[in-house]
Amino acid sequence: MSDVIDFTKRGAIGVITVNSPPVNALSAAVRDGLGEAFDKGQADPDIKAMVLLGGGRTFIAGADIREFGKPPQGKPFAEVLGGMENSSKIIVAAIHGTALGGGLETALCCHYRFAVPSALVGLPEVKLGLLPGAGGTQRLPRLVGVEKALDLVTSGDFVPAPQAKELGIINEVGDDLLEGAVAFAEKLVAEDAPLRKIRDLPCEAEAGVFEAYRKANARKFRGFLAPWKNIDCVEAAATLPFDEGIARERELFTECVTSPESAAQRHVFFAEREVAKIPDVPKDTPMKEIKKVAMIGAGTMGGGIAMNFANVGIPVQMLEVSQEALDKGLGIIQRNYQNTVSKGRLSQEKMDQRMAMFSTTTDYADIADADLVIEAVFENMEVKKEVFAKLDSVMKPGAILASNTSTLDIDEIASATKRPESVIGMHFFSPANVMRLLEVVRGKESSAETIATAMGMGRKVGKISVLVGNCFGFVGNRMLHGYTGEGTFLLETGALPQQVDKAIYDFGLAMGPFAMGDMAGLDIGWSVRKAKAADRPSNEEYGGTIPDRICELGRYGQKTGGGYYDYKEGDRTPIPNAEVQAIIEQVSKEKNIERTDYDDEEIIKRALYPLINIGAQILDEGMAMRPSDIDIIYINGYGFPAYKGGPMHWADSIGLENVLADLQRFHAAYGERWRPAPLLEKLVAEGKSFADYQAA
Repeated sequence: MSDVIDFTKRGAIGVITVNSPPVNALSAAVRDGLGEAFDKGQADPDIKAMVLLGGGRTFIAGADIREFGKPPQGKPFAEVLGGMENSSKIIVAAIHGTALGGGLETALCCHYRFAVPSALVGLPEVKLGLLPGAGGTQRLPRLVGVEKALDLVTSGDFVPAPQAKELGIINEVGDDLLEGAVAFAEKLVAEDAPLRKIRDLPCEAEAGVFEAYRKANARKFRGFLAPWKNIDCVEAAATLPFDEGIARERELFTECVTSPESAAQRHVFFAEREVAKIPDVPKDTPMKEIKKVAMIGAGTMGGGIAMNFANVGIPVQMLEVSQEALDKGLGIIQRNYQNTVSKGRLSQEKMDQRMAMFSTTTDYADIADADLVIEAVFENMEVKKEVFAKLDSVMKPGAILASNTSTLDIDEIASATKRPESVIGMHFFSPANVMRLLEVVRGKESSAETIATAMGMGRKVGKISVLVGNCFGFVGNRMLHGYTGEGTFLLETGALPQQVDKAIYDFGLAMGPFAMGDMAGLDIGWSVRKAKAADRPSNEEYGGTIPDRICELGRYGQKTGGGYYDYKEGDRTPIPNAEVQAIIEQVSKEKNIERTDYDDEEIIKRALYPLINIGAQILDEGMAMRPSDIDIIYINGYGFPAYKGGPMHWADSIGLENVLADLQRFHAAYGERWRPAPLLEKLVAEGKSFADYQAA
């Protein structure tokens, strides 16, 4: 047999084992080896049935996506599957670990499926902007029904083996993989069980089911290509003969795999795996064991952060200035959990277990034994330094001291302690119990052990941890400042809030900058601008005039019933306001700016190209390690659409030379804030893209 496929006999059962670590992906070598193994089993008269299983930690996890876009090599997957399905001898798939995508499609071409209870099955191709291209959309609905198949292929959700058995995907569940599967195969042979081909099963759908499904999910799938193509494929399964459905699936797969949306989503897939790689913090760097966490601040942010640790069974002690503040914070946490219970996503027993993880105190001495303490107090340097000085005096040696600051200098915070090597930024995003992003901010003296522990804890609580450098706003908020700032300049030069917000929404973000400002509260930014007014360079163009005047009217956003927009009580739908429009037009007049009519394309460039330009500056300064790290931050923390791949991938798809040309045009028209980043100019001069970037 081949290097990656073993063939052995267990009595009358041929056992075919895939040994292609780490996940037994369906590479050319695996496909060739499988074809050879099945032919061998077919030709051996002593073999009555075959069992297919994966060696190591999993069955077959799916296709080898490294082969996408490359010239075909090895035996075509469809040919391998056809040989299995048309075998004259029963083939049983023995599943442990995961059978995903092409792995499940392989199992569906076996005549029966055995799995251990911990196994997971699914068709997650939609998450890569794809659809199952080897019959998954045609066979699955024949097993589970059209509506369940639609849910599975458009969500990409994994299904545990016991549930998969209830659905009909798995035939038998047992604890011993090899022995159980062989025994199951022997039983089938003894019973003279039929060669059960899923392709021969009927697939029927009620009238109107596909139209209703598309309508119900229109908002959820907005901007994506793959969910819609997956629906088309399942519809083909219900309306076309099997072979025609397979041909339709293949045609739509080609549309997906060659689409910019899929290229972006595959970029994101690999980028999420790259963020954990830190050149000067090797994978084997020891991490501190975190058995107890202390949380300074029990407000909305502190409570949300604390929930992440309680969710994974780590005790959290919350510290506040008063018991009243602690009681209020715990009440919010309890309501958050109760809402999840009421929606059926959490059991009451689990909620009770999580609430038992919390304890409270008003005395710093009580948290001295915590392994990790996270500060989430008011965003003021003096306040934070005071907190860290107290922590330095009480926390045990080796404890990690983390700040949830969103903008402030980690090194200055660390200067309040005698242990700067143990100080780090852990910037969670609001709501902290929901948002997936964690910016881990390294100070100049943060140790490798501290960095590794913070990154690892982020992963443990379900976050995507991205390491960033220490500058104002770090990566995400520094770039956001350019985006929101340019939004107000757009108002001065001719646009209106609703026009900008619509263009940004149509681009793919959940909301535009002005609707976002109203939701967050305009008074927060106003307070920051007033605090910094004395330090603002006199030659710096000031973009806060319009929002300042709106705030002066007491219009702070949704919480006051009006900001850039008006809001009806109990309704968050933004309504344009004539007084705000008058303010905007008056500011343009005072600044002698002739208002211009903008189309959506120009609005998108003006609003979003600052993300690209500032991102390039951040890379040049070493504040982010990779362009793809910036993409992950913006997709998971700021709602940049995954099907665009993040701002840096999006820039590559536009062409950096085209982006630079527009930046130069804006620089000439609007001044220094638009000066192109040197890195961007360098990449264009060298004919390179952000994908080619390598840190010095």
